[in-house]
Amino acid sequence: MQVGTIIGTVVSTQKHAKLHGAKLLLVQPELPDGTPKGTVVLAIDSVGAGVGERVLFVIEGKAAGDALGRKGAPVDAAIIGIVDALQKTEEVW
Repeated sequence: MQVGTIIGTVVSTQKHAKLHGAKLLLVQPELPDGTPKGTVVLAIDSVGAGVGERVLFVIEGKAAGDALGRKGAPVDAAIIGIVDALQKTEEVW
């Protein structure tokens, strides 16, 4: 599981039948302190997130497909939560 911020949306008029009705969002992965980390990821939204929101997302087939709740959907990344707050408890970052 990773943390990131939604930076945009993707509109697709033609897509796999299992993805009809699914919202596609661009996520910038981040370190817990908000520093961008790595390349932007295209993810399926399963929680109703929007641009500018900080989210939890998973990458890798099975976890991402399970999050969407559609068996056999061709999914590599899925948004699984909206972050309300991050609380640092130790000096580990």
